[in-house]
Amino acid sequence: MTKEILIHQIIDVLQQAGFMVSKRCNIRPRSFDLAARKGDVLIFCKVLYNIDGLNEETAREMKSLARYLGGTAVLIGAKTRDQMLEDSVVYMRYDIPAVNVQTLYDYFVEDVPPLVSAAPGGLYVSIDGDVLKEARKRTAMSLGALATELGVSRRTISKYEEGGMDASIDIVLQLEELLDVALAKSIDILQCFEKRVSLEKPQETNTEAQPDDGILGMLNALGYQVMSTSQAPFKAISKDTSDTLLTGVSTYSSAMIKRADLMSSISCVTMTKSVFIINGQIKSETVENTVLIEKTELDKLSGTEELAELIDERTKKHNINIDIS
Repeated sequence: MTKEILIHQIIDVLQQAGFMVSKRCNIRPRSFDLAARKGDVLIFCKVLYNIDGLNEETAREMKSLARYLGGTAVLIGAKTRDQMLEDSVVYMRYDIPAVNVQTLYDYFVEDVPPLVSAAPGGLYVSIDGDVLKEARKRTAMSLGALATELGVSRRTISKYEEGGMDASIDIVLQLEELLDVALAKSIDILQCFEKRVSLEKPQETNTEAQPDDGILGMLNALGYQVMSTSQAPFKAISKDTSDTLLTGVSTYSSAMIKRADLMSSISCVTMTKSVFIINGQIKSETVENTVLIEKTELDKLSGTEELAELIDERTKKHNINIDIS
C-alpha cells in the first residue's frame, strides 16, 4: 500500500462518517495532510505509511495547531518498525494517537472505539476497576485468591481495581473468563489526545513568541495574538477577541495562489477566515475564500477592527460565504 492509496482511503472513511474534508496539503514541508470537521469535532490528520516517520518538530506543530484552533491531532498509518499496525489498537507518537485505517473506520463510521493501546513491552488494555472489584466481591474471591489464579501479586490486582495499571490482553481475557464480566475500557481517540496534551507544560507546545517576521510583527502590533508556523500552508494563525485568521505572507505569484486556494479550503473546515498579506501589488482581491491585502494597505491600519472591516468589505464584494459560527 502506498501513501497515496492510504490518503484516499482516509478521505473516504471521513466522508462516510459525515466529515467535511479539506483539500490535501500537498505543499512541503507540511505538519498535517488533511483537516476535517463534523459538528464540533475538528481533526488534523497526518498520514505516514510508517508512523515512526513522525518527528518531534512536526508533532509539536500539529499539537500547537490543534490546541490553537480547538481541534485534535491524529496520525494515521499502516506500519510501525517491521510490522503492520493492528486493528483496534491505539499507538502513541509524541502524545499523538496513531491508528490504522480500519481503526479509524470502526471509530468514526461504526462508532466502535478501540480497546487496546500499544506501549513498550506489548499491547495493553485499561480495566474498569470498579467493575472488577464488584465482580470479585460478588464471587466472594479475595485479592489473594484472584492473584493466585492469575499468577500475579495481590498488589497488582489492587492496582487494577484502583485504575492505576493497565493489563496485558491475556490477563484481561483470563479475568473476564473467571469473573464472567466485561472489563475492558474503550479508548476515546479524541479525548486521548486532549488528555495527553493538557498534561504538557505550556512551553512545550507554545509557539506564540513575538513574531520576528516583519508583517507578522505588524499584525502583532495591531493587536493580534500571532502563532507562527513552520510547516503549515499558512505562515501563522492570527487571533483577536472576535476573529481567527489563517495568515499567509508572500509576493504575488502562482505559488502564492496555490497556497491561498489551499488556505481557503482549510479555513472552511476550521471555520476561520483566511487572509494573505502581499509584499507588492495584488492582481486580484481574493483567491476563493482567501482575501488578499497589500502590505501598504496594512501599513495604514491602526487596529484589528480596521483589518476586520477591510476583510469583510472584500468578502462581501466578492460574495464570499464564510461560516465561522
